Amino acid sequence: MVRVTYGAPRRKKKTRLIKLARGYRGGRRKLWRTVQETLMRSWAYAYRDRRQRKRQFRRLWILRINAASRMRGMTYSAFMDGLNKADVNLNRKQLSELAIHDAGAFDALVEEAKAARA
Repeated sequence: MVRVTYGAPRRKKKTRLIKLARGYRGGRRKLWRTVQETLMRSWAYAYRDRRQRKRQFRRLWILRINAASRMRGMTYSAFMDGLNKADVNLNRKQLSELAIHDAGAFDALVEEAKAARA
Protein backbone atom coordinates (compact mmCIF):
# COMPACT_ATOMS: atom_id res chain seq x y z
CA MET A 1 0.00 0.00 0.00
CA VAL A 2 1.32 3.43 -0.90
CA ARG A 3 1.75 6.02 1.85
CA VAL A 4 0.10 9.29 0.84
CA THR A 5 1.46 12.48 2.43
CA TYR A 6 -0.48 15.24 0.61
CA GLY A 7 2.78 17.20 0.34
CA ALA A 8 1.93 20.08 -1.99
CA PRO A 9 -1.76 20.52 -1.04
CA ARG A 10 -0.93 20.48 2.67
CA ARG A 11 1.83 23.06 2.23
CA LYS A 12 -0.50 25.22 0.14
CA LYS A 13 -3.20 25.07 2.83
CA LYS A 14 -0.72 25.88 5.60
CA THR A 15 0.68 28.82 3.64
CA ARG A 16 -2.80 30.17 2.99
CA LEU A 17 -3.84 29.97 6.66
CA ILE A 18 -0.54 31.33 7.96
CA LYS A 19 -1.01 34.33 5.65
CA LEU A 20 -4.42 34.86 7.26
CA ALA A 21 -2.74 34.86 10.68
CA ARG A 22 -0.47 37.80 9.80
CA GLY A 23 -0.58 40.51 12.43
CA TYR A 24 -1.03 38.09 15.32
CA ARG A 25 1.61 37.93 18.04
CA GLY A 26 4.13 35.18 18.72
CA GLY A 27 3.08 31.59 18.17
CA ARG A 28 -0.35 32.69 17.04
CA ARG A 29 1.17 33.45 13.66
CA LYS A 30 4.04 30.93 13.57
CA LEU A 31 2.94 27.63 15.15
CA TRP A 32 0.61 25.57 12.98
CA ARG A 33 -1.71 24.21 15.67
CA THR A 34 -1.98 27.60 17.39
CA VAL A 35 -2.61 29.30 14.05
CA GLN A 36 -5.50 26.91 13.38
CA GLU A 37 -7.05 27.43 16.82
CA THR A 38 -6.66 31.19 16.62
CA LEU A 39 -8.21 31.44 13.16
CA MET A 40 -11.17 29.22 14.11
CA ARG A 41 -11.81 31.38 17.15
CA SER A 42 -11.45 34.61 15.17
CA TRP A 43 -13.92 33.37 12.54
CA ALA A 44 -16.39 32.45 15.29
CA TYR A 45 -16.06 35.92 16.82
CA ALA A 46 -16.45 37.55 13.41
CA TYR A 47 -19.63 35.57 12.72
CA ARG A 48 -21.07 36.44 16.12
CA ASP A 49 -20.11 40.10 15.95
CA ARG A 50 -21.60 40.65 12.49
CA ARG A 51 -24.94 39.99 14.17
CA GLN A 52 -24.13 41.94 17.32
CA ARG A 53 -23.18 45.00 15.27
CA LYS A 54 -26.76 45.21 13.99
CA ARG A 55 -28.09 45.08 17.55
CA GLN A 56 -25.64 47.70 18.74
CA PHE A 57 -26.57 50.12 15.96
CA ARG A 58 -30.27 49.70 16.74
CA ARG A 59 -29.53 50.46 20.43
CA LEU A 60 -27.59 53.56 19.41
CA TRP A 61 -30.41 54.82 17.17
CA ILE A 62 -32.99 54.27 19.91
CA LEU A 63 -30.80 56.08 22.42
CA ARG A 64 -30.44 59.09 20.10
CA ILE A 65 -34.17 59.22 19.32
CA ASN A 66 -34.99 58.96 23.02
CA ALA A 67 -32.64 61.83 23.91
CA ALA A 68 -33.99 64.05 21.13
CA SER A 69 -37.63 63.32 21.92
CA ARG A 70 -37.13 63.90 25.67
CA MET A 71 -35.65 67.32 24.86
CA ARG A 72 -39.00 68.05 23.21
CA GLY A 73 -41.10 66.77 26.10
CA MET A 74 -41.88 63.21 25.00
CA THR A 75 -40.53 59.80 25.88
CA TYR A 76 -39.25 57.43 23.22
CA SER A 77 -42.13 54.98 23.60
CA ALA A 78 -44.75 57.72 23.44
CA PHE A 79 -43.03 59.22 20.41
CA MET A 80 -42.92 55.89 18.55
CA ASP A 81 -46.54 55.17 19.52
CA GLY A 82 -47.57 58.55 18.14
CA LEU A 83 -45.69 57.96 14.90
CA ASN A 84 -47.34 54.57 14.47
CA LYS A 85 -50.79 56.07 15.09
CA ALA A 86 -50.01 58.90 12.65
CA ASP A 87 -48.93 56.26 10.11
CA VAL A 88 -45.44 57.70 9.67
CA ASN A 89 -43.20 54.98 8.27
CA LEU A 90 -39.63 56.01 9.08
CA ASN A 91 -37.16 53.53 10.47
CA ARG A 92 -35.03 54.20 13.52
CA LYS A 93 -31.91 54.92 11.51
CA GLN A 94 -33.68 57.67 9.55
CA LEU A 95 -35.24 59.10 12.71
CA SER A 96 -31.83 59.16 14.38
CA GLU A 97 -30.29 61.03 11.44
CA LEU A 98 -33.17 63.53 11.48
CA ALA A 99 -32.72 64.08 15.21
CA ILE A 100 -29.04 64.90 14.71
CA HIS A 101 -28.97 66.80 11.40
CA ASP A 102 -32.43 68.26 10.85
CA ALA A 103 -33.95 69.52 14.10
CA GLY A 104 -36.84 71.26 12.32
CA ALA A 105 -38.05 68.07 10.66
CA PHE A 106 -37.73 66.18 13.95
CA ASP A 107 -39.76 68.90 15.71
CA ALA A 108 -42.49 68.47 13.10
CA LEU A 109 -42.50 64.71 13.68
CA VAL A 110 -42.80 65.22 17.45
CA GLU A 111 -45.76 67.54 16.95
CA GLU A 112 -47.39 65.04 14.60
CA ALA A 113 -46.86 62.26 17.14
CA LYS A 114 -48.35 64.39 19.93
CA ALA A 115 -51.39 65.21 17.78
CA ALA A 116 -51.92 61.54 16.88
CA ARG A 117 -51.80 60.50 20.56
CA ALA A 118 -54.24 63.19 21.69
